[in-house]
Amino acid sequence: MNAIEIKNLSKQFGSKQAVCGLDMTVPMGAIYGFIGENGSGKSTTEKMICGLLPIGGGSIKLYGKDYTDESVRSKVGVLIESPGCFPGLTVWDNLMLQAANLSVPNAEQEVIKVLKTVRMEGAAGNKYKNCSLGMKQRVGIAMALLGNPKLLVLDEPLNGLDADGMRILREVFLDVVRDGTRTIVISSHLLGELQKVATHYGIIRHGRMIAEMTADELDASCRTYVALQSGDMDRTKQLLFGKFSRVETDAAGDLRVYDATTPEEIVTYLYENGICVTSIRTDKIGLEEYYIDLMKGGKG
Repeated sequence: MNAIEIKNLSKQFGSKQAVCGLDMTVPMGAIYGFIGENGSGKSTTEKMICGLLPIGGGSIKLYGKDYTDESVRSKVGVLIESPGCFPGLTVWDNLMLQAANLSVPNAEQEVIKVLKTVRMEGAAGNKYKNCSLGMKQRVGIAMALLGNPKLLVLDEPLNGLDADGMRILREVFLDVVRDGTRTIVISSHLLGELQKVATHYGIIRHGRMIAEMTADELDASCRTYVALQSGDMDRTKQLLFGKFSRVETDAAGDLRVYDATTPEEIVTYLYENGICVTSIRTDKIGLEEYYIDLMKGGKG
């Protein structure tokens, strides 16, 4: 059974079609990276999944049941935009209020449990307004975890965090799904960070799903390339352009050759033309480059 199955989903705001015929499948136990440009329909889709917006057409099923079914609504935890916390109250008091709002049994024990999960047990007495951005995001995730939901929907939880804050949240996400009973949908523009935790991906554009894949399928789809440096980069580039169909200069100044070839072939070819290669390696593009290539209409 899948955690989420969406068929032909649509949503319109006035004359703007925000989501158009979208299909989406999220397996149970997945960390699903939901990717798209600003205005592509990610947040609108997430809000419809969570029941915060009515659907315009199509269907959403959660764990095999219609998303409006009360038995599955209680299985969904949500962090859309920012946590709904009282700034002057402590982290503990905000979580206890949310537990009361959700009628969570054994509230104190549950709050202790979710604070431990998000690495905030030592900050329970801090006023929310005095928490760092990373801590506030973790409080929001703790609130979403109250009531032991099986599905978490998180909208841009990594935005604005420093490297340590992102590392902690990555650990939290992996802990949440470790036993295979929970599923997380994460929208994010930080694709390099998302690639470190996601098991599945959905790429949306103009309200339509243009690709869904597993992490292994993404890895298999990403182009391999040979990156190199030489003593004469300008002439090297001219020579490589004359022999291979796709040669680019990357941000580090390396020349990348994307054709199916071997480093030995390139070194031999350049040596025969009087060029000495000073460094060479084989690598493959990551999620961010794959996404950019896909948006440009490339093959990935």
